[in-house]
Amino acid sequence: MFHEHRDLISELKNTDTHFQKMFKEHNELDTQIDKLENDVVKSVSREEEIEDMKRRKLALKDEIGRYLDQKSQEK
Repeated sequence: MFHEHRDLISELKNTDTHFQKMFKEHNELDTQIDKLENDVVKSVSREEEIEDMKRRKLALKDEIGRYLDQKSQEK
């Protein structure tokens, strides 16, 4: 994800609390989604939960992308 901003991501993970929160939430959602998708006993309600989580994860990815673009232009 965002390989062109690898150095900036490393920097922001260490210095920017807003970025840290977004990045952490994105990674946590990714882990939760993987866990739920690999659950053998999935119910319909879980499918809806997974879809909601995927939408939130995608929104975070978009937000992170915009944030990285903004920060790279500030440099």
